[in-house]
Amino acid sequence: MDSAQIRQVRRFNRIVTQRTGALQDSYLRRGRPLGEARLLFQIGVTGADIRTLRERLGFDSGYLSRLLRSLEAQRLIRVHKQVEDGRRRHVRATSKGRREIADELAKSFLAPLSTAQRERLVAAMADVEGLLRAASIEVCPEAPSSAASRWCLAEYFQELSERFEIGFDPAKSNSASDAEMTPPAGFFVVAWLDDRPVGCGALKLGERTTGEIKRMWTAPPSRGLGVARKVLRTLEAMALAAGPKKLRLETNRTLREAQALYRQEGYREVEPFNDEPYADHWFEKQL
Repeated sequence: MDSAQIRQVRRFNRIVTQRTGALQDSYLRRGRPLGEARLLFQIGVTGADIRTLRERLGFDSGYLSRLLRSLEAQRLIRVHKQVEDGRRRHVRATSKGRREIADELAKSFLAPLSTAQRERLVAAMADVEGLLRAASIEVCPEAPSSAASRWCLAEYFQELSERFEIGFDPAKSNSASDAEMTPPAGFFVVAWLDDRPVGCGALKLGERTTGEIKRMWTAPPSRGLGVARKVLRTLEAMALAAGPKKLRLETNRTLREAQALYRQEGYREVEPFNDEPYADHWFEKQL
């Protein structure tokens, strides 16, 4: 890894932590540490239940309880038992807490800058956010029968039925059954971001020297983060480990973004190699 890039990351981390006061007891000069400030903003003006807060923030129960007690003592929040389930507790911001949340704390970043500089900073922040989220994507093998896999496939089939001119019926498409996507016959992978499934892909190992890529899909809110590329490269690595030295796939003409990805990743268009009724383009790659 480039040493200059590592030094730049360190400089960026240093100036952000110094500017926000993340290492001090007064994050953004608001008189409370980062953990409390982050929790208050996650509660928001509409409130949230404690279980959801714990999952979203990744806090353990003890740490979250201490933060909640501190915010309650500052009269920024109130904790209530939920009527429908007394075992669950809901947190709401008080009027004082809502005023704090409504404060535009970001002004401390933007106020000293010119209009053009503000636009540059906000655009750069959006780029950084997107890249950091992309770096957080994990692609893991998953049983095709799992809840996450079923959700991905259902969303995938629904999207194809909406985008294809003649609709889509998986029963009429070339097979990619659970058995064909389960080792040793094949693999199914799910991409995860923030503990949620955001994409999937499958590899069939029907032939000893040739594998087939199937079920490539990315959830619309996560597009542009490189999910499909990570899924595809993971499947390629699995194919290499399993033996095939060549991969094939087909796609519909309406899926232009998929065609662009395959070409960028070294797949070349070839003559049709199967009778997939929904395919208009066939691709192949030597690993």
